[in-house]
Amino acid sequence: MRESFVIFAETETPPAPLEWEPHSHPLHELVWARGGTMTTRVGDRIYTVSEGEGLWLPAGQVHAGRLTANVEFHSAFFSRHRTPVAFAAPTVITMVPLLESLLRHLARTDLPSDARERAESVVFDVLQPSGQQLRLQLPGDRRIDPIAETLLNDPSDGRSLDEWAQLLGISERTITRAFRHTTGLSFAQWRRVLRVHHALALLSEGWDVRTTSEMVGYAQPSSFIAAFRTVMGTTPGSLPTTS
Repeated sequence: MRESFVIFAETETPPAPLEWEPHSHPLHELVWARGGTMTTRVGDRIYTVSEGEGLWLPAGQVHAGRLTANVEFHSAFFSRHRTPVAFAAPTVITMVPLLESLLRHLARTDLPSDARERAESVVFDVLQPSGQQLRLQLPGDRRIDPIAETLLNDPSDGRSLDEWAQLLGISERTITRAFRHTTGLSFAQWRRVLRVHHALALLSEGWDVRTTSEMVGYAQPSSFIAAFRTVMGTTPGSLPTTS
């Protein structure tokens, strides 16, 4: 990024799923995807960003991530010292059409300085957090971390609290209290949010609702749709379709 730029944007479309190892940038970064989803892990939180949303990452924030294949991946870098609007923590941003158009415009390197300054000022006016901050808090408690890791790898795992308690040699009450203390959710609520995170990626890859519901552990599509609505406030069928 040139020092004269407050904002510089770029785009790529990887032909295969793209994964990033943990890394950070010296600049603030806003990332978003068109035609799919992006999953980003920041410390003990996982963010799933779908069509129409982006993720703001403060300068120096270590993060890792995954992008589905054949998806337009966009990133915009913001000067650390010349950005009047900045968020201190990772924040889901509403990618309204005007914001996205402006950032695409700012990807040009031949813009006159006055035109660039005008576009940048409007970006700061429309850069707003989303009302839906979809993130999954990981427990970070060694007593229940095996549950979290198992479900992250296989969200369809349907073992009950009793079965997990027997496997781990602890009580159901201990598991319940540990989830509440570390994530603010019950075990059932936490698993539901995790399954919706996975479902968003599957749906964006073109899987239908019935197949997606089975892949994330629901025997009936109606149960999956109800869980999805509880977490997202809408149904899977209302999501933007990809071509």
